[in-house]
Amino acid sequence: MEKNLNSPARQQLAVLFDEGAYQEIGSYIMEKTAPAAVITAYGYVNGNPVYAFAQDQSVEKGAVGMAQAEKIAKIYGLAAKTGAPVVGIYDSNGAFMDGSVVSLNAYSLMLEQTASVSGVVPQIAVIAGVCAGSAAVMACASDFVIMTEQAELFLAPNFEKSNAQTCAKNGIAACVVKDTDTAIAQVRNLINLLPLNNMACTPCMEYDAPEVASGNVLSGYVASIADGGSVTELYADYAGAAYTALATVTGSTVAIVATDKTDAKLTEADCAKIARFVRTCDAFSIPVITLVNTLGFDGNAASEQAGSVRALTRLAGSYAEATTPKISVVTGKAVGSVFVALAGKGCNADFAYALENAYIAPLMPEAAVEFLWHDQLKGCDNLTAKRQELAKEYTQTVASAKSAAELGCVDEILTPDQLRETISRSLSMLEGKRVTNLPKKHNNFPL
Repeated sequence: MEKNLNSPARQQLAVLFDEGAYQEIGSYIMEKTAPAAVITAYGYVNGNPVYAFAQDQSVEKGAVGMAQAEKIAKIYGLAAKTGAPVVGIYDSNGAFMDGSVVSLNAYSLMLEQTASVSGVVPQIAVIAGVCAGSAAVMACASDFVIMTEQAELFLAPNFEKSNAQTCAKNGIAACVVKDTDTAIAQVRNLINLLPLNNMACTPCMEYDAPEVASGNVLSGYVASIADGGSVTELYADYAGAAYTALATVTGSTVAIVATDKTDAKLTEADCAKIARFVRTCDAFSIPVITLVNTLGFDGNAASEQAGSVRALTRLAGSYAEATTPKISVVTGKAVGSVFVALAGKGCNADFAYALENAYIAPLMPEAAVEFLWHDQLKGCDNLTAKRQELAKEYTQTVASAKSAAELGCVDEILTPDQLRETISRSLSMLEGKRVTNLPKKHNNFPL
């Protein structure tokens, strides 16, 4: 069987690589009686060296066997040796169903390669069609998953198939786009923002002035900090209160985390979303800017049963373990464990700032008044008015940004128009950050 030079897989790689030029590897390798149903290649994306593979639906519906696995494994091996990102375009109905264990061994080989370079070189998966069985596990192990609107992802035919919208809502897909060409354009954008590997510097590009702030407070702060047109929100449909994005500040890549995308408290899903994003960015030394404004964590019975304490532990541990530059800004409220996990000095923030109107305290004002100043409520004719008066006093004194600064809990109080310049200067000072940890394999976060 002759190889199809005009296959969709080769066309996809032509869209990915600069000027459509790439060098194919192993194009003559056979799988049973046909060419292996994957195209593997290397080339340049925005001038950056990149390895890629694209499963070929035109051959046995992209069936995976040992030959395909070995082709993909070679790509990963080369990426590990040279420190270049890997892009995988998935479109296969699954493994060869010949009843033997060979196809399972093929997936095992690919999963081993995926795990070996995790955190070493960026991995981006594009789900262009069907991603079934162990291939779904492999794709989800990538740093970022981009799905087309018509893509499907599932473990086995008898399982319920997950469409792209479902995968976006449960945190598998970083974004969902119209078609494969748009997905590949998003890959090219991410390659621009990511370092080539965990030892490389973050990219530095030309940049535009910040965009005029518009919309809600969150979009205004992000827009005032980031370079114009540089913000790429990720996991937008997963966990409503948390916001995660890659952007640039004066041309250098940063990660932006914010906690007030909605007025809701942070849920288990929000904690998981932020924790995974921070760990990904830390793996590649991308500085993390955290904008804190939330009443805290959802503590209702349902969320407790769902494991909110474990989720918060993973979130706090992800920040504490991260050695990348970390800058926190309390833009509104930081109550109790929120401040500890996201904005506390020491292991969680190299620089901690607060806006003038920030509220930073262990308790909300009403609870603080009852706990600290209950004696002042005794004998009052109008308890409601007195509570409000004391709550206002607590907010303006003990829980104020000024009080936090006087106690050394934040480094400086800023106005909104000082944010970008201060963050830019802080990033410059943290470029040479070096941290030596105790010898260990990794943290042991709760499940």
